[in-house]
Amino acid sequence: MYRQRPALCAALPHGRVPRGSPEGARVARQETVTGSAEVAARLAVAIHEHRLAPGTKLNEDEVGEIFGVSRTVVRAGLQQLAHQHLVELKRNRGAFVARPGVREAREVFEARSLLEPTTARSAARRAGPADIAALRDHIEAEHAALAAGDDGRALHLSGTFHNEVARIANQGTIAEFIAQLVSRSSLIIALYWERRAALCESHAHHALIAALERNDEAEAEALMKSHLLDLYTSLDLRDTPPAPRTLKEALDG
Repeated sequence: MYRQRPALCAALPHGRVPRGSPEGARVARQETVTGSAEVAARLAVAIHEHRLAPGTKLNEDEVGEIFGVSRTVVRAGLQQLAHQHLVELKRNRGAFVARPGVREAREVFEARSLLEPTTARSAARRAGPADIAALRDHIEAEHAALAAGDDGRALHLSGTFHNEVARIANQGTIAEFIAQLVSRSSLIIALYWERRAALCESHAHHALIAALERNDEAEAEALMKSHLLDLYTSLDLRDTPPAPRTLKEALDG
C-alpha cells in the first residue's frame, strides 16, 4: 500500500530539492506524468482483459486509493485513456469505461479490414526467424490463458498478436492506427460478443504464422482478411431500439 511521503524540509539530503523551488516543481510535474502513464497503462490492461466492463464508473478517489496516487495523477491518466477512446469523460458525472455504439463498432472493423490485410502482406515480405519465434511464443501464451479459462487475458493477447504483425511490417504510422483500432475492438467485443469464436482461435493465427514464415504475401493478406471477417461476424451488431425507460414510454404508440 502506498504511504504518504513525509513533508520535505528546507535542507534536503542526497541532492533532493524543495517542492516549492522551480526544480522541485519540474520534478513534481515529471512524477505526475510518470504516475499518470502507469495509471493509464494499468487501467487499459484491465479494460482490455474485460475486468472493467464498458460503462463502469472510474471514481478518481477510489482509483487513487487503489494505486496509491493523488487525484491529479489519476485525472491525467484518465485523460490519456479518453484520447485513446477507452474512457468517456462526462461533465459533472466523472469518468466511465467507454461504451462504443453499433455504428462505431462497424466503423472500427471496417477500418481494420482496410488496414490489416495489406499490413499482413508487408509483414510476410519482411518476417524473419526471430519474428516467427516471437509470434509462436505469443500464441503459446494465448493458449495458456484459454486453458486456464481466462478469456479476458486471451482476448487481450489475441489483440496484441495483431499489433505484433503490424510491428513486423515496419510501418510505424499504420501500426499506431492499428494498435488504437485493436484497443477499441476490445470494448466492442465486450459489448457485442456472441460466441467464443471471437477469441482469435488457434487455427487462424497458426495459418497466418505459416504464411508469414513462407513469406507468402498473397496468402497472408487473404488469411488476415478472412480472419477479420470471422471476428466481425461473431459480433451481434444489429440495430436495436433502446429499451423504454418508463411505463409511459413503453405503452405509448
